[in-house]
Amino acid sequence: MWSTVTATTATTATSESRRRTLATDAPVRPADWAPFPDDPRPFRPARSDRSPAVRLRGVIGVDEDVLDWVPEERARYTRYGAIVVNTALLGGVSMALAMGTFRSDLPLAVVILVAVVWFWVVLALDSWLVSSTHGVPARNPLRVLLPRLVLSVLLGLFIAEPLLFQIFDKEIHQQIAVGNEEKVSTYKGMLVSCNPADGSDTSGRAACGKYQLKVEGSTAQLRDDIQRNTARTKAMRAQVDGINKTLNAKMATEQRECARDKWIWYGDVADVSQTCERARADSSSYRTTSKIKRYEGELENLVAKGRTLTARMEKAGDAYQPALQRSIDAKTRQRAAELDDDGILTRAHALEAVAWSDWYAGFVFVVLHLLILAVDAMPVLAKLMSGCTTYDTLLTARLDTSRRLHSDDLQVQHACATMEYEVRRHRIEQDTSERMRRLEHDHGLAQAERAALFRAELDARAARILRGD
Repeated sequence: MWSTVTATTATTATSESRRRTLATDAPVRPADWAPFPDDPRPFRPARSDRSPAVRLRGVIGVDEDVLDWVPEERARYTRYGAIVVNTALLGGVSMALAMGTFRSDLPLAVVILVAVVWFWVVLALDSWLVSSTHGVPARNPLRVLLPRLVLSVLLGLFIAEPLLFQIFDKEIHQQIAVGNEEKVSTYKGMLVSCNPADGSDTSGRAACGKYQLKVEGSTAQLRDDIQRNTARTKAMRAQVDGINKTLNAKMATEQRECARDKWIWYGDVADVSQTCERARADSSSYRTTSKIKRYEGELENLVAKGRTLTARMEKAGDAYQPALQRSIDAKTRQRAAELDDDGILTRAHALEAVAWSDWYAGFVFVVLHLLILAVDAMPVLAKLMSGCTTYDTLLTARLDTSRRLHSDDLQVQHACATMEYEVRRHRIEQDTSERMRRLEHDHGLAQAERAALFRAELDARAARILRGD
């Protein structure tokens, strides 16, 4: 039995020794194991990007520190910034085309300056529209993006029109030319209708109020002049006839009163009566005061003018028609020169006429308009289509953390301020207690001195009494 135990013990020891040998000989690390470097590069955040793409992302307000945690989205936001810059470039080109088209008299430097300023305005607006959407919660992005989309579409409408003017430039010029020809033809037709070659009066027609011409040698004008001259001649003749009638009556009275049979004889000498002298003076005075000579001269001038006008009336027909035609042609050329062929409203109306001339032109117009609007609104549309990204989630978390840290900092500041106030209050209370103790001590000393003085005074008096002083 003892041998059995000994054999078992030996076997157990041998097995234990073998296990220890195997455990010692087994390698602790695999054969292909290599030690880690002393300063390993972390997986996140990634190394900072130093490429020019950072500037594009900076245009739309991307925080590179946050983006380093999701470097997979660097390409997305780089192209996002490129979209914003391209939209601003499109706006600058549109403004340059508009200024060059509508204000062709401006120097090239001014056009470039205005285009650069407009490029900067569009870039700033689109940059704000995009940067203000970073970190928008995914639960309600439309409420935040819809107002920005409306503003972006309005900006796109302003940018799209000059581009459409350039796309349909040839058709617009043709439409403006046809429209101006129609306006000039209508205007000339009204001039011809309201100014007949025979000189007939058209002043009674309401439509001819602003189309009537005053042409020298017009038979209508001569006819009016003859009518006015005839009326004045008639009135002057009636006036002259009235004066002559009165003058003839006065002359008849003078002849009657101064007749030979009414002479007064003084011997062989004859004299007229006083009645004759009064009649003679009356007729002479009336001839002077009535201005008959002047009126008769004016009547002769009116009669001569009437003959001249009648002669001109007979010859006016041959000279009036060429003069009328020259006046109509001059007015027509003036009207054609006054018509605008390159104004913004004129081009807008022409573009509308071209767009809705047939269904296909309207279709192309609408498609191009929507395409340009989509390109102009692409910064906000891209954000709306991409939805909430990981960068937005991280940025929202950072903003929430900053908000909480700020709140905690405010609480710490409040607690510190409260404790500082408590310390100050306690110091004031301690100072007050110390001052009260000092006052009580001083008051006790003063009372003790007074009591000592009083006792000394009593002792002195008692001593004097005992001495018999």
